[in-house]
Amino acid sequence: MSFRSMTKMWPFALWLAVFYCCWLGLVAWGDDWSTVISHWPIAMAMALGSYVAGSTPMGGGTVGFPVLVLWFDMPGSLGRNFGLAVQSIGMVSASIYILNARRPIDWALLRPALLGALIGTPLGAWLVAPYVPDLWIKLTFAVVWCSFGIMHLIKIRELVATEGVSDRWRHLDRWIGLGVGFTGGIIASLTGVGIDMFVYATLVLLYRADLKIAIPTSVVIMAFTSVVGITANVALSRINPSLYYIDPEVYANWLAAAPVVALGAPFGALIVNLISRTPTLLAVSMLCILQFVWTIVQEGLSGLPLLGAIASVLAVNGLFHLLYQCGNNRPILEDLQLDLPGGEPPLDLADAED
Repeated sequence: MSFRSMTKMWPFALWLAVFYCCWLGLVAWGDDWSTVISHWPIAMAMALGSYVAGSTPMGGGTVGFPVLVLWFDMPGSLGRNFGLAVQSIGMVSASIYILNARRPIDWALLRPALLGALIGTPLGAWLVAPYVPDLWIKLTFAVVWCSFGIMHLIKIRELVATEGVSDRWRHLDRWIGLGVGFTGGIIASLTGVGIDMFVYATLVLLYRADLKIAIPTSVVIMAFTSVVGITANVALSRINPSLYYIDPEVYANWLAAAPVVALGAPFGALIVNLISRTPTLLAVSMLCILQFVWTIVQEGLSGLPLLGAIASVLAVNGLFHLLYQCGNNRPILEDLQLDLPGGEPPLDLADAED
């Protein structure tokens, strides 16, 4: 990076200076140095989580949620709120870096997705999240990310090789983005992550977008949703503390992890442009599948609940496959016909005239 390019990064440098001054002020004002030190394990875990957040379409909560919920055996609601809180620093930091560095972003899909998230995330926090049992929150996270990991393992070569972006669905950008943002916002209100994955999956499977476009776009939508989500949760906790309870451990863990993710996430966004994305995506995809197995074992699922969890993974992957088929240049019905015994491609009208 040339000196001239570095001087253009002053907005990102200003953001870091403001954040670290505010963080130091909070710690000093509350005399929370012992809290920061005692919560060093989550800070260490989020060093990896923030790198994942900046270099993949998966938010830092992808690591933070299972560490707190599965490793430290804390409630799913705590993992969700921590994920939203820490991503409000890490993902915002990565987004400022991405925007400052002028990384390509699919604004046509992102703008309506931001509106959908602005509606869906507070609505989910208000009407859905408080009434979902803790086990369901854990399983929702496990199912969604396991499905995402499987999709990547199957399609990794094609996803990495894709260049540019298809215009086939551009006429529906507004409605697709709004729907994905609204649905992803509901999921994020439950687990703290998810909307980034939905936007990313839509771009790479339906729009056949280059990862250089899809990943920065997913980082920006997750940053926005995290800020909206944690703001909504804090506001609701002030209105009805018993129903929308936020554990004090969320703030304690945030104090320890925030200074790490503020640099870790943009570092991931920088490194991913210098090395191959394949090893990182493969490693994270395997972690997504392993956390599903870990959740099943830890919760002791068996019988119908276990079958339901597996069926949910298959259903989400079915949705991903549908998106992939819709992104094909050939219509879905044509692919179905070719899959049938003796199936032949439909006769082209020009050929019929000949």
